[in-house]
Amino acid sequence: MGLVLAARFYNGFEAGIAQSRLTDAGIDSYIFDLEMNWGGLNGGIPVRLMVAEEDLAAAQKLLQS
Repeated sequence: MGLVLAARFYNGFEAGIAQSRLTDAGIDSYIFDLEMNWGGLNGGIPVRLMVAEEDLAAAQKLLQS
């Protein structure tokens, strides 16, 4: 099981909401780089929401709706 990028966010709050939506749909996800984000300031590193490769299509569809 490899992890792939499902979405990027510029604050941890939005990443947490997205992760909750995935969890509710039965999709496991992981947040990377949360402590590297500077609250959306220029130069901050985006928060990455990662999922298993086999869940990527379903996760992206859910997050886009």
